[in-house]
Amino acid sequence: MNFSTGLAKVAGKSSYWFLHNILKGGTSFPGKLALKIDPQILENLSKHYETIIVTGTNGKTMTTALIANIFRQVYGDVLTNPSGSNMQQGIVTAFLGHHDRSRKKIAVLEVDEANVYLVAKWLHPKAFVLTNIFRDQMDRYGEIYTTYDKIVKGIKEAPEAALIINGDANIFERAELPNPKIYYGFSTPEDKMQADLRAAVNTDGVLCPKCDHILHYHQISYASLGNYFCPNCGFHQPKLNYAVNKISKQTPDAVEFEIDHHPFSLQIGGTYNIYNALAAYATARTFGVSEDEAAEALRASKRVFGRQEIIDYQGKKINLILVKNPVGLNQVLSLLNTEHDDYTLAALLNAHHADGIDTSWIWDADFEALHKEQIKHVLVGGERYHDMGFRLEVAGFDPGKMITAPDDQTLLRQLAAAPTKKIYILATYTAMLALRQTLADQKVLKRRIN
Repeated sequence: MNFSTGLAKVAGKSSYWFLHNILKGGTSFPGKLALKIDPQILENLSKHYETIIVTGTNGKTMTTALIANIFRQVYGDVLTNPSGSNMQQGIVTAFLGHHDRSRKKIAVLEVDEANVYLVAKWLHPKAFVLTNIFRDQMDRYGEIYTTYDKIVKGIKEAPEAALIINGDANIFERAELPNPKIYYGFSTPEDKMQADLRAAVNTDGVLCPKCDHILHYHQISYASLGNYFCPNCGFHQPKLNYAVNKISKQTPDAVEFEIDHHPFSLQIGGTYNIYNALAAYATARTFGVSEDEAAEALRASKRVFGRQEIIDYQGKKINLILVKNPVGLNQVLSLLNTEHDDYTLAALLNAHHADGIDTSWIWDADFEALHKEQIKHVLVGGERYHDMGFRLEVAGFDPGKMITAPDDQTLLRQLAAAPTKKIYILATYTAMLALRQTLADQKVLKRRIN
């Protein structure tokens, strides 16, 4: 270890200690400081770890948490970044703050798509877990194929790493990569294999990776995910190593399903979370964890902050859900349609860099499909509450009955006065963080996980 690396570690660890013990937070500054002193420090920090990189548009945080929880149950301690600080400086901070106490040194890291290359060249990962690629923050990422190219650039830094791939996402088959590949996805019943379906007309990512013809499907899970095939060149979904073959139960609070005909459950709702659990299971099995160990860990997994996080507030049960792009939001709306009790709906829209500056994506979400019978009260908030209110008005909600909450204090007063016990809050990233901070200031919940 050279002088600059040693200095970077001391400075980074010292700042981490100060921020977390005195100021009670800080997920990126220690990493920024250490990188300023030694741009290559990540290689030194990670050299004794088996590292798994989790990336993709949706599901990174939950999939990372589920994988980490499985390994934690088996090996004890696991290095991870639970705050969702997934850029290079945040990942350096995660290493600086970790005090290893396990018998096997494993790092499970959520990595921003544009940062995969920046960290993969130093981490020398054992595996990449690829969730999906959907249109998201176009002002930052561009189109889905640009995002894909960013991820592939990082993968090429580790040609021997295993690729644990969502086999229902055709976009991951566009590049020829030498890496060993493990596929997970939803299996298709034999009686549906003759079906010839098309995705909805406004669906991204339905071009054949080999000939750019429009793909057809035997089965569609949602958006562009499913058992696809190309009628032009014969390209089709790869053989799945791990597959969900049955969904037994779905509620807003839990799902029950089968992987390879064995029962699993997760105490969080949504088809998209079944994909996250399947990705975690495939990763665990790839790294030698038994089926029973993985199933038990998934059953015991807790919710991640801002991802269907349950908050008790003045007699109300608040379910706080991050939304950030059309596909993810549509899945959340489908989740709400499984709710049978009356509830209050709050929608918070911001447009900062971390949210995506362009808010036009809310018009690609199908608010019109929401079952309105159970929605007894509607609130709109965030800095762009006017835009969200207008979107809901167009979707059929009565603007005269819609309550505006331009700041979090007003929002909380309105939530306390809501006519229903259940409240669902759909919030973009910075709106979610701001609301959690306000609740933390009121001692309702702990500060953001670091």
